[in-house]
Amino acid sequence: MKKPLSLSLILAGSMLLSSHASANSHQTPAPMPVEMQQMMKVYTPELRQKVMALSPELKGTIQQLHAGHTRRAKETNLRQIMHEILSEYQSIASAVATDNAEQAAEAARRLANHRIPKGGLLAYFPLDKVNTADLSVLSAMNTAVEGSALKLAEAADKGDMSMAASYMSDIMTGCVACHQKFRGVPGISANLMTPEGK
Repeated sequence: MKKPLSLSLILAGSMLLSSHASANSHQTPAPMPVEMQQMMKVYTPELRQKVMALSPELKGTIQQLHAGHTRRAKETNLRQIMHEILSEYQSIASAVATDNAEQAAEAARRLANHRIPKGGLLAYFPLDKVNTADLSVLSAMNTAVEGSALKLAEAADKGDMSMAASYMSDIMTGCVACHQKFRGVPGISANLMTPEGK
């Protein structure tokens, strides 16, 4: 008697699980965050299509990266924001060199909380890099740059300028890695013809 009852319970359980899995597979995707919806309005159709094809996890990561910044640019583009970040980095270097802990900490926090450019970050990446595989490195690069800047600020707050100085190379390593991945080599253009033999 126990065998048919056990078999019935197993069958009933598996039917319940399969109906639950089937119901979950037809769920609508989570709505796109409001900020991303606003940015999408100014994207070209090609960029919009690329962004829509990103994995839900990556869209969430990008939203988290944006949410970590309290400042939004109205008209400033990414290149201008990068110049601001460079200026903050130079301020940190000056502060570390002159043992000015307050300046180092404040500049590092400004660097970590740089403004998000007009249209968000994705508008400035090469179109062929706007995909889940290429953009999956953003979180690690963000940790290298902004995470290291915040660690530098904490060390400076404690007066440990040697420790603060040690984070400068981590910040720069993250910057260079991001530039190599997304910006390419400055001064080299695929739109220029090169003389034969080069």
